[in-house]
Amino acid sequence: MSLYTITGAQLAFGHVALLDHADFSLEAGERVGLIGRNGAGKSSLLKIVADLTKPDDGLVTRQQNLTTVYVPQEPEFDTDDTVFEAVAAGLAHARSLLDEYDVVANQLADEPEGAEHDALMDRMNTLQSSLDSVDAWNWSTRVATTLQQIGLNGEARVGSLSGGMQKRVALARALVVQPDVLLLDEPTNHLDFEGIRWLEDLLVSLRAGLFFITHDRAFLDRVATRIVDLDRGRLLSYPGNFSAYQTRKAQQLEIEQVEAAKFDKLLAQEEVWIRKGVEARRTRSVGRIARLVEMRNQRAERRNLQGNVRLDVGQGEKSGKIVAELTDVTKRYGSRTVVDNFTVTVMRGDKIGFVGPNGAGKTTLLKMILAELAPDEGTVRVGTNLQVAYFDQMRAQLDLEKSLADTISPGSEWVEVNGQKKHVMSYLGDFLFAPERARSPVKSLSGGERNRLLLARLFARPANVLVLDEPTNDLDIPTLELLEELLTEYDGTVLLVSHDRAFLDNVATSVIASEGGGKWREYVGGFTDWQIQRDRSQQMALDAQKEANKDAGKDAAAAKDPAARNTQRAAKLSFKEQRELEALPPKIAALEAEQKTIGAQLEDGSVFAKDPQEGTRLTERYAAIDEELLVALERWDELENRRK
Repeated sequence: MSLYTITGAQLAFGHVALLDHADFSLEAGERVGLIGRNGAGKSSLLKIVADLTKPDDGLVTRQQNLTTVYVPQEPEFDTDDTVFEAVAAGLAHARSLLDEYDVVANQLADEPEGAEHDALMDRMNTLQSSLDSVDAWNWSTRVATTLQQIGLNGEARVGSLSGGMQKRVALARALVVQPDVLLLDEPTNHLDFEGIRWLEDLLVSLRAGLFFITHDRAFLDRVATRIVDLDRGRLLSYPGNFSAYQTRKAQQLEIEQVEAAKFDKLLAQEEVWIRKGVEARRTRSVGRIARLVEMRNQRAERRNLQGNVRLDVGQGEKSGKIVAELTDVTKRYGSRTVVDNFTVTVMRGDKIGFVGPNGAGKTTLLKMILAELAPDEGTVRVGTNLQVAYFDQMRAQLDLEKSLADTISPGSEWVEVNGQKKHVMSYLGDFLFAPERARSPVKSLSGGERNRLLLARLFARPANVLVLDEPTNDLDIPTLELLEELLTEYDGTVLLVSHDRAFLDNVATSVIASEGGGKWREYVGGFTDWQIQRDRSQQMALDAQKEANKDAGKDAAAAKDPAARNTQRAAKLSFKEQRELEALPPKIAALEAEQKTIGAQLEDGSVFAKDPQEGTRLTERYAAIDEELLVALERWDELENRRK
């Protein structure tokens, strides 16, 4: 039986039907990724599943005692709370039951036998059952365990944390509830690459059902076992990850276009027939007329695929061949070195991605390349004829009170792109803004729409250097793919900060990565190329260190009596413990191999479509192996230390 089912749901805002007789179900252990265009109604659907809102019509059924927890895009906290208090807030209901239990227990102690005493006993029994069902007795231990699993300091103040760490606190607050279904709206926002990888590992190992919204294609590929596409009010389901969805979606749209063309051709023929002369009207059949009326209604109700954004960047004059040259530059803030002795040359046409943890100094390095910030040491030489256009992730360039038209073309009704004049209404239409919205204030737009408006403003101005700081936030996948295509074909220079791994792979020709401690290094290729080269370098360094330690160990061993050392080791472990120690490495290897095999099956997602029960079993086994591995590794470490 499904954990949650929606049948024939309808939801509308104004004249737009966000849900149009939509159906959806969620099975135990599934990880469902919800995608769709900006404004399609994804967040509204998530809130319906979270029971925070209701559809206008339709049937919603959920398993009895189903626990769902919703984590919004921008979680809210009391900034004065400690992390422990913020996470414990997820168990507010359980704690209130416990407080009431204590009050009833105290009242019982003072109440003599009688009707009031019996009523208090009944209430206490009810409370005890409720407390048992939500495991409220050990709420403090549950919070502490969750904090340890997620790597949070319970004593830290929430207000002192970065956006990425606050996102972790919000997830901890949700997970401490031990929900049956976890609902996440854009969970990768504010997370850097390490944070996203950590979140992927966490979600893949969860036993709970997962329903989440994201535009991060790499995240969808790793986490989702099924994709649900909210398309023109309907929910279309595709088993497997995002790559599998792309193939099937393309095939479906092709079939849809062919069927629509056949329908339109037949309708046109029938319209010609109905308008024939008197002779045709005498012989026409009532059934045929009725079918024509029905076809007209069907055509009127058809919701065509929403058009895509039409992007065209204003090309400035060519810059000099060298855009910027940094030689041995260093930048410090107090005692912290953000950039340490870094050298790089940026050439015209380069498309460079900047990667590193939040706060590593990506923006600082960008400003030095553009000569907006002077280094403490070293030299910066900037090329000639630079026309720089900025895309700001905080959207600070947008005046919220201005209209869309004034934002794009203040004081004029025309925009000039690559020498061609275009009316501002038509230009906004290229970015999917209807004419009636052109006079609306910027503050009325959603996050994704504001990003689209910022792109429209950015591309309306001639530039030969584009600086894009997190341009992918809140953009839907079709717009992302179009932006990738535009930047790939762009003749100028692109300096790009993004945590979207697929976007970096598809756009960047090289990556400048933070190596920690203010060290930066340039790698050829995109994000995946950087990962491969970085991992290879780290492995080589690790192998060299192991070899050095091995040689040092041999030298130390030669100075001791081997026979005496072996006798000492044997004395520290019993025969049974020695056998146990020898058996642990193959046991650990077998568990890791089993977990890897199960992980591959879960990531593929087809098992949930073929056999949901087997999918649930594999999910539970994956989590159980984690516990077995922890026990085995701790025992191996204990025995190994004792025999040394």
